[in-house]
Amino acid sequence: MSLVIGLMSGTSADGIDAALVRIEGEGEAVDLEELAFVSCPYREEVRSRLLALAQGDEGGSRELCLMDALLGRLFVEAARKVCEKAGVETRDICLIGSHGHTFYHVPQSTEYLGQSIRSTLQLGQSSFLAESFRCPVVSDFRSRDLAAGGQGAPLVPYTEYLLFRQPDKSIALLNIGGIGNITILPANCKPEEVLAFDTGVGNMVIDALVFHYSHNSLRYDEGGAWAQRGIVDASFLAWMEYSDSYLPLSLPKSTGRELYGKAYVQRLLKQADSRQLDCSDVLATATYFIARSVKRGVQRFYHGNLDYLVVGGGGSHNLAILDALEKELGIAVYTWKDFGRDSDSKEAVAFALLAWRRLAGKPNTLISATGAEHSVVMGKLEL
Repeated sequence: MSLVIGLMSGTSADGIDAALVRIEGEGEAVDLEELAFVSCPYREEVRSRLLALAQGDEGGSRELCLMDALLGRLFVEAARKVCEKAGVETRDICLIGSHGHTFYHVPQSTEYLGQSIRSTLQLGQSSFLAESFRCPVVSDFRSRDLAAGGQGAPLVPYTEYLLFRQPDKSIALLNIGGIGNITILPANCKPEEVLAFDTGVGNMVIDALVFHYSHNSLRYDEGGAWAQRGIVDASFLAWMEYSDSYLPLSLPKSTGRELYGKAYVQRLLKQADSRQLDCSDVLATATYFIARSVKRGVQRFYHGNLDYLVVGGGGSHNLAILDALEKELGIAVYTWKDFGRDSDSKEAVAFALLAWRRLAGKPNTLISATGAEHSVVMGKLEL
């Protein structure tokens, strides 16, 4: 039995998620119990710099160096808070898995100084965790998969395969953070039968639109209430769909702020202005586009029938997104809350489990999801 902490900072840059779990078992027979979960919001000045640096066109090595250390300290604070919530002493923690915060992700080959390069960069110095908790810490998960020819994403599907596959139902698990990503688990599936990919845009674009239209006073559309006041504009929705450069890509596929960041939002606003759309209608349409992107991916890559969809992440609290998913997919849509689980904790829990597999020296990725040439043991271990 192991007490393990998983830490995650997503592309929306809302804050650090920390989950404390108890893990038992061997191989694919895993018994995991979630003991506590906390989400620690970033101060506004930290969040603004995270968002700016993740655009890739400002900052430099000095600021990235400083941010790496700052995040390292903030991850320690989050880990301590989840221990406090669970009533667990920090000395009893056996292992920590920290994803860090993604600053740039280049899964497709890019020409650089005469070489064809693919790379990914997550920061959040793990040495602070190792020093504070005096236990093994696993970080930098994605790089090994990229080195093996994969996309370095998505990574959570491996843990979903271990924890949620069912013998008699085909289900889809959708996480909507800054980016949407889906895992499809056919009934009684084997690892190579799992289908997983980033569906495309998620909350990051809605958040940016809300920030703009509220004159910088709101960070997100709480409950999807603003979007629900608007009407989906069919013509604008069609433009969003057919101008999107990510949706036509073949598997394996992953994306991030480098595609759906500031420049994307500016194009969206320019197009909306040219159509003289009300801000509520823009939000309604952009919100609906998340569901349309999910539908397009499922239609294109999965040829079976799904029994139901389970939604997690920040988007699971947005009723406009959930309504759109039901309309687009035509199947029952649930959130993790419907199953007695925390809808926000899945990714933090996943990195606890990925770290547990790494410590055992066992492969912890699905090549069907990332496209790597072979399974690898992801994560750099600090003892």
